[in-house]
Amino acid sequence: MSKKGMVAGLSIIAIILFALIGYIMILFLGRYVIDEKKFVMNSATKLVDENNKEITRLYVENRDIVPIKQIPKHVQQAFIAVEDVRFYEHHGIDAKAVGRALYKDLLAGGKVEGGSTITQQLAKNVFLSNDKTWLRKTKEVIIALNLEKRYSKQKILEMYLNQIYFGHGAYGIQAASKLYFNKGVSELTVEQGALLASLPKAPGAYSPILHPQKSLERRNVVLDLMNKAGYLTTEQAVRLQGRTLALNVRQQVKEPAFLTYLDMVMEEAEKKFAISNEELLRGGYKITVPMNRDVQKTAYELFKAGSYFPGTDKTVQGAFILMNHETGGVLSVIGGRDYVQKGLNRVNIKRQPGSTIKPLAVYGPALQEKKFKPYSLLEDQPLKYGEYAPRNVDDRYSGKITLYDALKRSKNAPAVWALNELGIDVSKQYLNRLGLHIQDNGLALALGGLREGVSPISLVSAYRAFSAGGKTIDPFFIEKMEDRQGKVVVEAEPKEEKVFSKQTAWYMTRMLEAVVKDGTAKSGNFQGALAGKTGTTSYTSVKGASKDTWFVGYTDNVVGAVWMGYDKTDKQHYLTKGSSYPTKLFKDILTKSSLNHASAFNPPSNVKDLPEPIYLQAIDDLKSDIIFKPLGLFTVRLTWTPSEDKRVVYHVYELKDGRARLIGKAKGEGRYDVERINVLNIPSFYIVPYNQLTKQQGDKSNEVVPAFLSEETAH
Repeated sequence: MSKKGMVAGLSIIAIILFALIGYIMILFLGRYVIDEKKFVMNSATKLVDENNKEITRLYVENRDIVPIKQIPKHVQQAFIAVEDVRFYEHHGIDAKAVGRALYKDLLAGGKVEGGSTITQQLAKNVFLSNDKTWLRKTKEVIIALNLEKRYSKQKILEMYLNQIYFGHGAYGIQAASKLYFNKGVSELTVEQGALLASLPKAPGAYSPILHPQKSLERRNVVLDLMNKAGYLTTEQAVRLQGRTLALNVRQQVKEPAFLTYLDMVMEEAEKKFAISNEELLRGGYKITVPMNRDVQKTAYELFKAGSYFPGTDKTVQGAFILMNHETGGVLSVIGGRDYVQKGLNRVNIKRQPGSTIKPLAVYGPALQEKKFKPYSLLEDQPLKYGEYAPRNVDDRYSGKITLYDALKRSKNAPAVWALNELGIDVSKQYLNRLGLHIQDNGLALALGGLREGVSPISLVSAYRAFSAGGKTIDPFFIEKMEDRQGKVVVEAEPKEEKVFSKQTAWYMTRMLEAVVKDGTAKSGNFQGALAGKTGTTSYTSVKGASKDTWFVGYTDNVVGAVWMGYDKTDKQHYLTKGSSYPTKLFKDILTKSSLNHASAFNPPSNVKDLPEPIYLQAIDDLKSDIIFKPLGLFTVRLTWTPSEDKRVVYHVYELKDGRARLIGKAKGEGRYDVERINVLNIPSFYIVPYNQLTKQQGDKSNEVVPAFLSEETAH
């Protein structure tokens, strides 16, 4: 072999070795550069209701990842025609396109044309920056070649179509399809697919929303390219170019009414399930929540109405929460009248609960401990307990009052007396089991005079015990969470705790129902069975001013609370009215939303119902006459106007020689005959109404001295 032949042979071998080494280096470097974690794309987390209807989305990038099999062939072809017509022929680098680009770059003296394949674009978008340098281009080539070795063409196209940006916050073809046409990608027509394929080059410039004419022209260019690539016939292309854009835009607008709820979903995901806010915004989960959007929107709108919030200025704040009493799922929540995302959430802020604490700290525990019954008599007088001297708001006292009426009229003195009889330690044991961990150890606990107070959400959980047979439950916002593959990764398992018996809970429901019907919570209108309790704390620096006002209540299917007040109460900022305002707001939210409510509470099985209270009326029209009965001789007939309540018993007393003697009883009627009277020594008489429920007598009637009445008149 000649010397020249040997040199040529060695040169060829060297070139082959160099190429082989270069190729090995490319593969090695590609493996080093490619980090598969970067292919885990950000995707939107969807919140859906229990009917699987989308409520809203949480995202950094609004993206729904779809598999390639859901993307129609004609949509895939549109992107291939405009971005990389030789996609199925090359191995990551299109030599023809690169040559053409190099030629134009050399003529221009710089980098002017890309010539990038879809694989290269994927490499650039995922792993590299957008700067046009030779070094960046070299890295792009290395990564592209390795991507082609590692993944199929269909997988590369799938990743590309899910990754690219289409404008107006839409990432990936599924989000773009829903944005511009309000349909899933699988439903896209040819011309719609062509429109989407026209956008990635310049989403802003070719936006069909902002620049419809330019977008139409660009779409028609894509249809031309599909024709040239053989995907469409000339006639098909021409016919499709004659169609309008036919947009059906569905832009994602954050509903302000949902902001508190969204924050509490994110808070629960992080605290209860250790899923960070960042992961939630990027992870593409589907979260089923128990929200009732109608109640949520109704509450939001009513919270904007200043007429419900009486204060010294327009900055009065409020909070609202409504829970499904059976499951514990939160149906609606408002963290403030001007709530901003990640702002001060007043549903979680502790406030002085006022009289809303009485059923939880005093009356419920007292019934459960059998210390009292609903119609037991409590002391209603201004007593002192060391230095503490509680007083009724109206400064009126009846001496004795039933537990039923003390609760209905929200009397302070009987509540403190009952707590003193029950014992603070016993009360706090119940409060702890109700989820109210209170440090205070004084009798002011009975009236809600607490150092820290309680939050609206904790009060709702506690009151649930009365509405659900004595059991509390933990409120929740996340019913179920599924990952991108539809696997359930989180599911609500609310815990219940038995605090009261069914009997105690039912007695409390009956009494709290009376509070709404004829007590401190009768303000406003509600057509249905409602039980609840008001609460007001005074702002003592200003006469007649209030600091916190409340209503906590429940129907046969929901339990909720409204709080009103200022974030900081001072002499310039205080409430000018009391608890009637949150009571009315609560009733209006329920009335104006779509919730259905029963007309009456249904008692659970095996409980005794609570009879209606008996109220004794004074009798001042007692009359007496002496009549003659053939067998009864002389008879005194006593008559009076009886109460409409036929359960009232009347004790009849004979008064003789200054001494009174009970001689008989009449139930439910206004007449009593005293037979065989000695007409030579006729006594006087009076009657006293008697309450069988409280074992309590009323005031005695007027006294009468009988006189003779003819037989005919008597009849």
